[in-house]
Amino acid sequence: MFFLLQNGYRVIAHDRRGFGRSSQPSGGYDYDTFADDLAQLVEALDLHEATFVGHSMGGGEVARYVAHHGQGRVAKVAFVSSVTPLLLKTETNPTGAPKELFDTFRAAVRANRPRWNLDVTMPYYSFNRPGAHVSEGLRESYWRQGQATGFLAAYHALGAFSETDFGDDLKKITVPALVVHGSDDQIVPLEISAKLTAGFVPHAKLIIYEGGSHELLHVDKDRLNADLLAFLRS
Repeated sequence: MFFLLQNGYRVIAHDRRGFGRSSQPSGGYDYDTFADDLAQLVEALDLHEATFVGHSMGGGEVARYVAHHGQGRVAKVAFVSSVTPLLLKTETNPTGAPKELFDTFRAAVRANRPRWNLDVTMPYYSFNRPGAHVSEGLRESYWRQGQATGFLAAYHALGAFSETDFGDDLKKITVPALVVHGSDDQIVPLEISAKLTAGFVPHAKLIIYEGGSHELLHVDKDRLNADLLAFLRS
């Protein structure tokens, strides 16, 4: 955000319900509601010709927003390490991850959320790879943000981002799209996400960061900043 601001762009980040400084309601932790929340913000700020950038589960938010609220205010979209189109293994999505995997995540959140938020940083940043430079600062920052998230949001988000099918949403995107993903994404594997997402979106450009982790925003921020800036200027 700071980099793009320095290059002359207005940059806005919202806190999804239950996350960050947003309120922590008892319900609404699903993508229809997330998209409606985003639409209220976009309309309140009266945004036009905006580029929507979604990281991880935020990619699904961008896709569902376009599907439900159209592209009238959208100039471009970008998906970074996005959970789209569908992570869960089903009869029609045989390459997805089994539900049992996400059940273990939910169990870990229930059992010891502070431990979960710390442990997940290792695969999240690919700090568990041989020769990786582990940043304890990034791990602590992730932990802080994770602990600030409401428990309901942390728990139900696991089902929302893994079980929601965004295939039909992606097909409705006709504006220019950028899809960026790391080849070593251990949270959202490349083969079941970005490669398929780029195929669903008619005008998508796929960029793969060789050896890149799920958290490209920090570990590969200089390259990602340059790619986003080039996309905005194109």
